[in-house]
Amino acid sequence: MHKIFQKNKISAKEKAQMKWGYFFIAPAIIGLICFSFGPMLFSLGVSFTKWDVISEKQFIGLENYIMLFKDPLFLQSLKVTLYYTLLSVPLITCIPLLVAMLLNTKVKGISVFRAIFYIPSIVPVVASAAVWMYIYNPMYGLLNSILKALGLPAQNFIFSETGAVPSLAVMALWAAGNTVVIYLAGLQGVSRQLYEAAEIDGAGMVARFVHITIPMMTPIIFYNFVMAIINSMQVFTQAYIMTDGGPANATLFYSLMVYRTAFKQSRMGYSAAMSWVFFVIIAVLTLIVFKSQKKWVIYENGD
Repeated sequence: MHKIFQKNKISAKEKAQMKWGYFFIAPAIIGLICFSFGPMLFSLGVSFTKWDVISEKQFIGLENYIMLFKDPLFLQSLKVTLYYTLLSVPLITCIPLLVAMLLNTKVKGISVFRAIFYIPSIVPVVASAAVWMYIYNPMYGLLNSILKALGLPAQNFIFSETGAVPSLAVMALWAAGNTVVIYLAGLQGVSRQLYEAAEIDGAGMVARFVHITIPMMTPIIFYNFVMAIINSMQVFTQAYIMTDGGPANATLFYSLMVYRTAFKQSRMGYSAAMSWVFFVIIAVLTLIVFKSQKKWVIYENGD
């Protein structure tokens, strides 16, 4: 028993290593507490007050939350955000996988094509928005020029109430280079022996994709799916620059409404309440997706 205790006892060297480990991760932990957890707790406290930054805070309890669910703009912004998420998430999740499969082939100069697909993801969002504003311009935009050349009627795209959100969802594919790279890394990790065995058994390209590629890629698909939901729910910059919430609040995303409430109307307490309600909504959606992974995600250990 004494020998077992001595074996389990932490040596002086291990203690020193642990101390140095804590020392090196201390900046990250301090930054997380000061710049993430600290502001979150502060905003939670502010959400129960009426505060315009200049005057003193007035505690009003749950009044901000009660007002929020009676606000028609709250429901409009939530509807627009969910609509955008439903449109953009399938696009961002599925199409990059098909692109990654094309980029996974052994073709001369394939590295050039990989770079071309990745570059848009590192372009600043503001610059991308400026480019897409030209593409979507109803008067002299690139897309309408193509439509006119084909004899089709011109469209208003982001300047239309019905077309604004779908146009922004299509634009989201422009910056899907990171997703393509993640898929590409996953595809290169799939064993070639599985494809060779399936090919010997007579499986075609579609059968190999359905029965080998997709099951082996489900952990990567799951990760990209979760990140796509979180990022789509927090979309802000595109609408702020390109449409400013219009036309007729058709692109009034939730994050844009939070920004307006806080920094244009100086209603910090109400804005903080909106942020916490949105945090709960995103957390619930993410939890549902995590619960669903048991039914369709396949890991290498067979789970």
